[in-house]
Amino acid sequence: MKKLNIIAIMSAAVLMNSCGLYNKYERPDVATDNIMRDAGQYANTTDTTSFGDVEWREVFTDPQLQALIQQGLDKNHDLLNAALDVKMAEAQLMAARLAFLPSFAFTPSGTLSKVLEHGTEWSKAYALPVNASWNADLFGNLLSQNRSSKVALIASQDYQQAVRSRVICGIANCYYTLLMLDRQYEILVEMEKLTKDTWDMMKLRKELSGARETSVLSSEASYLNVKAQVVDMGRQIHETENTLSLLTGQQAQSVTRGKLYDQNLPSTFSAGIPVNMLANRPDIHAAEMSLAGCFYNIQTARSAFYPALNFTATGSFTNSAAQIVNPGQFLARFVGSLTQPIFQNGKLVAGLKVAKAQYEKAYNTWEQAILAAGSEVSDALVQYNSSDEKGKIDRQQVEVLKKNVSHTRDLFKMGSSTYLEVITAQSQLLNAEISQVTDDFNKMQAVVSLYSALGGGRK
Repeated sequence: MKKLNIIAIMSAAVLMNSCGLYNKYERPDVATDNIMRDAGQYANTTDTTSFGDVEWREVFTDPQLQALIQQGLDKNHDLLNAALDVKMAEAQLMAARLAFLPSFAFTPSGTLSKVLEHGTEWSKAYALPVNASWNADLFGNLLSQNRSSKVALIASQDYQQAVRSRVICGIANCYYTLLMLDRQYEILVEMEKLTKDTWDMMKLRKELSGARETSVLSSEASYLNVKAQVVDMGRQIHETENTLSLLTGQQAQSVTRGKLYDQNLPSTFSAGIPVNMLANRPDIHAAEMSLAGCFYNIQTARSAFYPALNFTATGSFTNSAAQIVNPGQFLARFVGSLTQPIFQNGKLVAGLKVAKAQYEKAYNTWEQAILAAGSEVSDALVQYNSSDEKGKIDRQQVEVLKKNVSHTRDLFKMGSSTYLEVITAQSQLLNAEISQVTDDFNKMQAVVSLYSALGGGRK
């Protein structure tokens, strides 16, 4: 008989190992080579020190921006909710760990009984039982649930970190947008004064020499067009301030800020090798932890096909003669039960199929996150370098057009140029100056995007 028991135990052990009920999650193969297109052309990708590892205060050095970011980290509602998600995941993990321990319940009861026809006295009975129940996790059901809860906690922590990174980079982007709009507003105000001066010059020319009315009307229209742009730019600034206030968790208000060209952002980067990038991106790691959770869900679904062994113990103090021979004494009871599923209306098979499909879906999501990360890094590097190159060209163009406006106005005063040439020169200068500011902003935005794409903001 003992030999049969030993054989049965050994067979069960072999069966468990063959089914992989106790296996731990291992990262599956996924292609990570060359996921950052042309990264070597723009950054030193062989350096293991990634730009994403830099502390955010070293990247965004403007004191006013740092104060806004810190306020966002303290009060942003998305980040506060992410912290609550972590707390919930911690509670669920604690419950999964405690599931290995026996459960206890105290269920006192009392009864009063009497036979009314015979006028007997009331019979009093009471019981003070403590029940204990323990599930022997022979086939890893509780273990896989515990592991699933653990990776769920890690995923929630990763999500919290991803939200933190988004908050930091979102505030920085919004702040730089404000600086860009401020500079464009200044350019428009300066151009408004210049076009107003041109309009006055055309009116004076008409009065003195009888110039055409069209010159006055065209210069007035140019002035009004710039004036309308000033009003529109003021609206954009107001709306951006409201957005930045929302990101920092406060009511809409004006924002104290610096100047666009006073900013000092990094100009050389190391994107880091792909393995480092994968380790740094919290959203990618969260996607992998979701994949690990699906792996353990498959094990949980498989363990449901195997028997469940449960032990129940009861200790009770009672005076009920119906329960024991000698009332007013302690009663102890111990029961062991084995439940083997036979037919569950296809629920167990369906549960396993669903768990496997969810694993495949999570794998696809994880792989897509990796590919998207490589694309984001590549886009940010290209944007930075193209904006830097285009900005240099725009600065040269602005200098040329400023001279052109000055010469055209002088020629017009001498009668050697037309009013259309003056208006056209001013319009070209305005567009070039706006374009130069936009390129400088795009360069700043590329730094923020690259920092975010490399998982920055963890420190």
